[in-house]
Amino acid sequence: MGKNAYFQLVTRSDGVYVEVIPPEEDGNCISINEVTSYLDKRGLEKYDLKKLNEAVCQREEKKLIRVAEPGSVENVDEAIEISVFQDKMRAIARFYPPVNKGALLTLQDIVSKLGKEGIKAGIDQEQILSFLKERKYGTDYVLAMGKEPVDGHDARVQYFFNTDVNLRPKRNEDGTVDYKDLNTISHVEEGQKIAQLIKEDPGKPGVNVFGEELKPHTVKSCKLEYGNNITISEDKTVLYSDVTGHASLVGKKVFVSDVYEVPADVDNSTGNIEYSGSVTVKGNVKGGFRVSAKGDIVVEGIVEDAVLISEGQIIVKRGIHGMNKGVLQAKGNVICKFIENAKVVAGGYVDAEAILHSQVDAYSDIIVNGKKGFITGGVIRAGNLVEAKTIGSEMETATQIEVGVDPIQKERYTEVQKKIKDYRNQIDKVKPIVLNYTNKLKQGEKFNKEQVNYIRQLAAQLGQLQEALVPLEEEAKKISDIIAMENSARIKVSKTIYSGVTVAISDARMTLKDERSYSQFIRCDGEVKIVPL
Repeated sequence: MGKNAYFQLVTRSDGVYVEVIPPEEDGNCISINEVTSYLDKRGLEKYDLKKLNEAVCQREEKKLIRVAEPGSVENVDEAIEISVFQDKMRAIARFYPPVNKGALLTLQDIVSKLGKEGIKAGIDQEQILSFLKERKYGTDYVLAMGKEPVDGHDARVQYFFNTDVNLRPKRNEDGTVDYKDLNTISHVEEGQKIAQLIKEDPGKPGVNVFGEELKPHTVKSCKLEYGNNITISEDKTVLYSDVTGHASLVGKKVFVSDVYEVPADVDNSTGNIEYSGSVTVKGNVKGGFRVSAKGDIVVEGIVEDAVLISEGQIIVKRGIHGMNKGVLQAKGNVICKFIENAKVVAGGYVDAEAILHSQVDAYSDIIVNGKKGFITGGVIRAGNLVEAKTIGSEMETATQIEVGVDPIQKERYTEVQKKIKDYRNQIDKVKPIVLNYTNKLKQGEKFNKEQVNYIRQLAAQLGQLQEALVPLEEEAKKISDIIAMENSARIKVSKTIYSGVTVAISDARMTLKDERSYSQFIRCDGEVKIVPL
């Protein structure tokens, strides 16, 4: 880059002049504001602004512009002007040549000037020495540079098992589910690392040119939370499974359940099964029997008119013949080849190849897109989506499909919110009293027997209120999430939906009088509307 333009004062017998030296090659012209500011600070105000502006804007030759009467200026020392960027991260200096016998700046002069301007940090001595060596005027010298803070990161947990409870089963090309490779249950081996804490990095503070500390963004810490059958490392950063079983993540807490395996059928030879972990049944579950598990339930065969209750997922690889008595109830997903004359309740989604004369409820979606992909008869309800190839039948079998939140749930939400508010008000009254007494006890203050009993009663009351609040808040969140899905709730039919089928989206309802194909049902302006798929 070429040399920038600059200016200097020149004294003559007939007056004081500004000499403007143009830039060389592709150097920059000087700013008129810089020149006028320099002159004004020295009381030189008798100049023609138009001529001065023309002089600083041209790039061809030196120009002399008269700015004062003779004797107005004698000796002027070499000068420095410092400006600091708005973010306080850079201090820029410009230097101006001396006049006549004016003194040159020294290293100490420049450092002293920086100090007077309050610039303390990031001073670049090499830049100062560069000026003292070259003495380029009209050039920016970065004499101080702040140091940006380095942001760290929040603590996080890395899991070495599947934590996606909404992972859908793998489908074959013909639409059937590959029950040999579901990938919905996370098997772990004894001694396997299942989670690792990546600790937070607080980052490094920065500093601006005034020496003010710049703090990095605040980061969040966390810790590993876990249940039984798990060992944590000495440094509290790694979790290992103590057993061969199934890992799951509930909230932020890691659980490992060892799997109870029934080698054949659940029948008179086994009786009912109730297990604190996961259960795998290699055969069938016969009518009248019950399987209850804290983890997942996997049935390789058929479920008859039996009851399966799981706090995880339920997978039935050959389907359920419920005979109007069979029940599948899971807090997670339900994956079942077919559902016939049964009741199914899922806290996640339901995936099946066919549903016949059944009552099926799912928190999110009900997907019936297998080889047959039909829903015939019964009541099918989902928070977000019901999707099938065929719904109803040519015989106009009574079939009811509902998505979204119904008015009863909305009323329940209002009721639950009111209870939550009441509990919180009571907690807000009791908690400060308990904390006050607790702090006084810690400080060694003594209380009589009557006061101690009163404190204990209040503490017990607080615990009961807090305990009662938890399930209400969980219920409110669940209903709130469904309400949030209301606008996207829909029913999709990729082939045929027959007349006689009733569809409901939240509080809007329609009974089909004609057969429809390749359609989806949505809620618009308070009514059920049919639009092309």
